[in-house]
Amino acid sequence: MLEGPLLSKIIKFTLPLMITNLLQVCYSAADMIIVGLSGVDGAIGAIGTTGALINLVVNVFIGFSVGTNVIVARNIGRGDKKATENAVHTSVLFALICGVICAVVGFFISRPILAMMGNEGHILDLSSLYTKIYFLGTPFISMTNYLIAILRAKGDTKTPLYILSASGLVNVLLNLVFVLAFGMSVDGVALATVLSNVMSMILLFIKLLRDDSWCRLYWSKFKMTRAAVFDIITVGLPAGVQGALFSVSNMLIQSSLIGLNNAACPGGSAIIDGHAASGSLEGFAYTATNAVCQAATTFTSQHFGARKFKRIGAVMRNCYIVTGVVALIATSIIFGFKDFLIGLYVSEPLAVETATLRNAILIIPYFTLAFMEVGSGVVRGLGKSITSTVVSLIGACLFRIVWIYTVFQLSPTIEVLYLSYPVSWSLTALMQFIVAYTTRRKYMKEESFAE
Repeated sequence: MLEGPLLSKIIKFTLPLMITNLLQVCYSAADMIIVGLSGVDGAIGAIGTTGALINLVVNVFIGFSVGTNVIVARNIGRGDKKATENAVHTSVLFALICGVICAVVGFFISRPILAMMGNEGHILDLSSLYTKIYFLGTPFISMTNYLIAILRAKGDTKTPLYILSASGLVNVLLNLVFVLAFGMSVDGVALATVLSNVMSMILLFIKLLRDDSWCRLYWSKFKMTRAAVFDIITVGLPAGVQGALFSVSNMLIQSSLIGLNNAACPGGSAIIDGHAASGSLEGFAYTATNAVCQAATTFTSQHFGARKFKRIGAVMRNCYIVTGVVALIATSIIFGFKDFLIGLYVSEPLAVETATLRNAILIIPYFTLAFMEVGSGVVRGLGKSITSTVVSLIGACLFRIVWIYTVFQLSPTIEVLYLSYPVSWSLTALMQFIVAYTTRRKYMKEESFAE
């Protein structure tokens, strides 16, 4: 990563990661499509209402896995084998602890929080059942994310592609068995997700036990070192807090949406079904662009460790170009085939109308979210994780909360609710770029002065 042309290397790093993410979204989309075949009314919408709550809990250990990625990549960049090994083994134990805590917390808060968000009746029963089963599997999901973060930190994005592709296929097959053969619904989809993550964790663990790099796992070296824990928390905690607070703002939006649904179709779920369907399609664009964000974080971290601050400018420039192109291609496909794609999920007129509306408002300006993600990734790679979190919380999270209690209160329509997304993306993308640019320039001046 540290020598030679960057564009080809960033693309080479990003493509397997992007394919992995897209396949995972395909499998998630299959979850929703298959659960719709169960014949259980509101099953799609019930799963759709759980996303913000699940992310509220899960994003904490996802954030810490970002810390693992940054710290391992930084240690590799500076050529410190001992620190790399300590970070790797500490991360695995840290992942297990985080996963168990999230499982316990998520299991017990799921139903009360979903009820507070406005879920009621059979929708509440279905969404609560789904989240409880899902949270029981978070130790395995956590371990999977951390092991993938270790592999990506050393530049290996192909292994996660192969393993997650296989486990995702197993996930779809289990969905079909549980839903169509055993007559299950949201519980079958959740159980399939948990079992596929168990498979991923085992295969990734075996891979790292046999690895020939500094990231190899040794049974005798499993211990948590104070320095590694401190580094992971320093970088990962802000990312985890950011993800959790983002979920709070999304929960408020979801709650507002449920209120609109209950007013428009009492006892039904057309609006939340359409929202969930469009959100699933949006996931394809997000994961494609997020792959570039992860490349930006990893490349910046290794260059930061090697003190190559001038070259980080080229990393930024190439990542912005790549993510812009990716966003344009992904959103053009989704928007161009929106009628067919939405029809795979829902057919009820109000649900189709809701999905189409969300698609139009969020998909067209999606490149602003892509720029926001890359800027955040560069800032984290530069060692300013807290700064990145503060910027994102002000520009996106706090802005959306203020929007809900001001603009949305003046005009409580679904269009106004959805507009909060692209406006907040644009604002945050600009701020992240300014922070990344000024931080890199500051490091360059300090390096020049030291020389």
